Amino acid sequence: MSSHSNIGHFNVAVNLGLIKIEQYSSIARGNWITGFPDDSNSQHFSHQPDRKSHLIMGQHSAITKNHHIDCTNTIQIGNFVTIAGYASQFLSHSINIELNIQDSQPITIGDYCFLGTASTVLGGANLPSYSVLGANSLLNKTFTTPYHLYGGNPAKEIKELPKDLKYFTREVGFVI
Repeated sequence: MSSHSNIGHFNVAVNLGLIKIEQYSSIARGNWITGFPDDSNSQHFSHQPDRKSHLIMGQHSAITKNHHIDCTNTIQIGNFVTIAGYASQFLSHSINIELNIQDSQPITIGDYCFLGTASTVLGGANLPSYSVLGANSLLNKTFTTPYHLYGGNPAKEIKELPKDLKYFTREVGFVI
């Protein structure tokens, strides 16, 4: 944990190799953060020897309360990101039904992103910088175009966002 970062009460974090929280970032209360040990002798994920159970949060980012964050594979959250509301899920692993094995993929959230309440983000997904994911959305693939609102089930590009939104121009925790 870097300076001025904070982890609230009633969080559970188990079986992670690393939790890195940069300065001024926070994890509020009641979150369930899980992983699968990197050095396990289990056959689960043995086909992924470079897999890491890491949660990495950039500066000035926040995970609000009552979310489930499955870090079986690395979850990278950029700078100035807000995971808002309640009951969002980040699920970096699932069953590969073609091979009938547990499989995992990393999740990446760019800088200056806002994720609405009750969203689901699956392994392999990417939300580009300067983006918003609408409430109750399913992000299950990689998007690359910044300054967009994404939403729906599954998420799709809904509209372009103005580059001068105050959310996208804040620095050091203050809106300019």
